[in-house]
Amino acid sequence: MSTDTETRRRTVSDNSDIQEPPRDHGEVRGCAAAKGHLPGSCCDRVCMEPSCSETPECLLNLPCSLHSCSSFTTKHKGHSTHVTDGVWEEVPSKTTISAENEVEAQKLANNYKFGFRKWKSHVTERPFEDRSEIVKELYSELNMIKPNTGSLITCGNVLYVFLFGWWISLVYLFIGLLMFITIIGIPHGQLCFRLSCYFLWPFGKAIEKVSGSLSSFSVMLHNDDLLENPDEGKVTSPLLLPTPVENNVVEQCRPPEQHYWKQVNTYVWLSLGYPLLVVAHCVLGLLSWLLVFTIPVAKMSARTLRTILLMPPEQVHISSGRREEEGKAILCCYHALNVYYYKYTVDGINVFAVNLLPLVVISMVIGYVDQGNQVVSSEVKFATAIGSIIPLSYYIGMGIASISAQSNFAVGAVVNATFGSITELTFYITALLRGHRQDSKCLEEIVKSALTGTLLGCILFIPGICMIIGGLKHREQRFNSRSAGVSSSLLFISIGGVFAPTLFSKAYGNLVCEDCTNSSGSNSSNGTFNCKNCHYDLSENNYSLFHSHIEPLVYTVSVLLPASYIIGLLFTLKTHSHIYDIHIGDSHASGHLDAVVHWSRWRALLILIIATVLMSVCADLTTEHIQPILNHPGISQYFIGVTVLAMVPEIPEIVNGIQFALQNNISLSLEVGSCIAVQVCMIQIPILIVFNAFYDVGFVLIFSDLHLWASIFSVIVVNYIFMDGKSDYFQGTALVVVYLILLALYFFAPSPTGC
Repeated sequence: MSTDTETRRRTVSDNSDIQEPPRDHGEVRGCAAAKGHLPGSCCDRVCMEPSCSETPECLLNLPCSLHSCSSFTTKHKGHSTHVTDGVWEEVPSKTTISAENEVEAQKLANNYKFGFRKWKSHVTERPFEDRSEIVKELYSELNMIKPNTGSLITCGNVLYVFLFGWWISLVYLFIGLLMFITIIGIPHGQLCFRLSCYFLWPFGKAIEKVSGSLSSFSVMLHNDDLLENPDEGKVTSPLLLPTPVENNVVEQCRPPEQHYWKQVNTYVWLSLGYPLLVVAHCVLGLLSWLLVFTIPVAKMSARTLRTILLMPPEQVHISSGRREEEGKAILCCYHALNVYYYKYTVDGINVFAVNLLPLVVISMVIGYVDQGNQVVSSEVKFATAIGSIIPLSYYIGMGIASISAQSNFAVGAVVNATFGSITELTFYITALLRGHRQDSKCLEEIVKSALTGTLLGCILFIPGICMIIGGLKHREQRFNSRSAGVSSSLLFISIGGVFAPTLFSKAYGNLVCEDCTNSSGSNSSNGTFNCKNCHYDLSENNYSLFHSHIEPLVYTVSVLLPASYIIGLLFTLKTHSHIYDIHIGDSHASGHLDAVVHWSRWRALLILIIATVLMSVCADLTTEHIQPILNHPGISQYFIGVTVLAMVPEIPEIVNGIQFALQNNISLSLEVGSCIAVQVCMIQIPILIVFNAFYDVGFVLIFSDLHLWASIFSVIVVNYIFMDGKSDYFQGTALVVVYLILLALYFFAPSPTGC
């Protein structure tokens, strides 16, 4: 994606009657673009006056500084100014998006829309020829012999020897001895000995297939050396080529490969040696794949199983892979580790999400099979269940982005509003139901802590960590302060609406204290009392306050917050869309018209439904086995809610925000957190209130003082940071430090009432 943002300021003389002709707001091209100036040339200062654009200097592509124009536009990184005499006037910015195809461009445009989930990964297949050489190397088949590879003694290759090389080499050595004992399997035993040396240090070596007879080998030399004379640089005479009779003789001399499958030693190998190597290579491939950065080892293991071990032993030739020219082999690996494999995808899904997906099955098996915790403890079940939420959140995000990119605005908005909050809502409702069945207020307080923790993480931590990482790479980053102001205003409305019942209860509630003792030591009701655990009576037993005042206020807020969300959608996407002013460029029109999507709309919808069902199962397991964690004496229940339960489902969003920041698109990084925080307040909490109205689970929209003041303070801090439209690692550090201070408050805070 490439963006071109331009801000124009226009001045008009107070004494002049001349008015500048109106321009289309979407126009950003000056005479440099119209007349063919190269980007980054002296004509970065482009003429904007129509009269000036037709001067001979502009037509000759001369620098605009030589023009006798009364006004010009100076382009900067992210903004430019248009100067004449008089008053300054600012025109909103424009962002132009370019992508490989229309579907991808629509996905990128959705990232800038309010209420739409921000998604970094591609939803369509990228043309392989357009990928970088680093990415192409990730998808290589490990069959290319390269002339210059540098030193092979690297940390990754040495690590391979300590992790995998020594034991897989011993396995081949053992199986080779086993095949020698059978006598008939000596050829395969010799192959195992050669492969034992190979897998101990496979780097720089090539496994090639050679023919079984001398005659066929000589023809191979003829085909390589006699077709072209290297001394004269021209094709040799056809008379020197082998005649058709020679070719027939060669084919007769070479034994066909099907004879290999009719020999007895082949079946001895397939029944005795090959199965053991299948187990060894499966373990090797699984371990190296799960480590992600050692995926080349997994590819090497898979190719060995599929091809090399099923070939006749006499056709397997191991040679040095260092040659002066490139070539092909069956297997040739130079490096066991590549740090760029975090970019590797399988059917559009990141490899980390693919590797974590089996965790969902594991958590369900140990959760429902071992009901009595005889094999696995509750702590392990809780960890696996909460960890399985991460890949499911990723799949839900991918499904939402795929449907939105292939649908119109209305469908995209509905999908984002419903499935965008399904991860958190599934956990919240499951926890409330379990707490209601157990007649315990503890899980309700955990849900409130998770809601507050999501707000704090999205307001402070996600923007802060993105500013730090982006600032370290790009020094200083700029963003659209006006669009950030819209998000900040919605955050103020959201926080004010969510905590309005809490403020109301603090003003009019009755203070109730427990564990009171008379300081004089008497049992008299007079005198001074020392009390502990003082709080406002906010229970439903206080009918006059709760049912007559607080409950109607909660229902009013649950209506006003979604209405504000809808108004925000109309404001930013319809009536005032120029605040974002997103334009899809026509760069994708010249090629790649037929976009190949990873997931079609129906497939994405099916995956969304399946992921939602699995999410509810994992949420049920999480709430079932969370009690031992809550009973831990050294950790506050508040801290569990605001950290683990709040931020684990948002890990895919954090990764998206960091990737946007690394691409110098800090605007989207900030919108990631703001979008989630607004959805928590304006969609998730009203849904919980409506759910409680139809099925009373005891959820009351009244938060503790710590939740109240932490949220208000966070919104004030982040709005102060967003004022100047710039970000750097220092501002990000300030946000992260504030977040950590609040976490320290929660860590040392007493456990909530009912836990």
